[in-house]
Amino acid sequence: MNGKPPSLLAYAMIGFMGLAVLVSVFQVEKAARPQGHALNNLSVPSATRSATPTKAITYRPAPTRTPTSTRIPPTATKTLTPVPPTETSSPLFPDKFYITDIKGHRQFYSIGCEAAAAVDWARYFGVTINEKEFQDELPISDNPDLGFVGDVEGSWGHIPPEDYGVHAGPVAALLRDYGLNAKAAKGLTLDDIKASVAKGNPVIVWVIGNVTYGTPEEYVDSEGNVTTVAAYEHVVIVTGYGSQTIRYMNNSEIYEVTNKLFSASWGVLGNMAIYLETEDSEQ
Repeated sequence: MNGKPPSLLAYAMIGFMGLAVLVSVFQVEKAARPQGHALNNLSVPSATRSATPTKAITYRPAPTRTPTSTRIPPTATKTLTPVPPTETSSPLFPDKFYITDIKGHRQFYSIGCEAAAAVDWARYFGVTINEKEFQDELPISDNPDLGFVGDVEGSWGHIPPEDYGVHAGPVAALLRDYGLNAKAAKGLTLDDIKASVAKGNPVIVWVIGNVTYGTPEEYVDSEGNVTTVAAYEHVVIVTGYGSQTIRYMNNSEIYEVTNKLFSASWGVLGNMAIYLETEDSEQ
């Protein structure tokens, strides 16, 4: 060195060389760094979330209930015991009496209840009748007081001149042909029926359905005769009674209803019946 201080040009040269070194270092670091768009293309796995296990739920169907009927069907009584007269009995008949040795069967024809009941009634008195023959021997008419109305294999529930049936008169007349002292009547009373049953003689009665309510209707036949008819005309056999009840057989089954219900059903067709006429009969 010559001992002279550096000139301004020398200082400028030193600064320029330092700046060049800094620029070179920056470029080297920039080349070593990944570019921004390359970062955007990187596939970064997302965090895997562990699913919380759910509790298994078992669905059970609601328990089913078997509906219970509040309606109790009549039960056939198989063993009935006649009740002897008591001190409080009517002078005409005891307070209670039941016929137990009568047998029935299910009617053969759909609306042939009259023939079926007549056969059961006759058998009780020791007379055997073929049901089909009895039905065939009934007279035919459009008036049930005179003969059978309609087709015996027809449907039930009509009134004449459609399929209907027959009233007491023709049935009693045919039973007499078989040797039975059968008497047809209208306008009878409960006491009349009880008096007959108390002698051991069942009574065929005309009711509505299985002793239910009904409505009478006036019917005029082709000859101008007027009679009373009702839908669901039916016949049953009275086999006993209590102080407030009537017991009857319908197609071999035994039922018991109140006097009130029986009277209402029996009264629709005018308290019509067939009974066994005896020497002491008061009817």
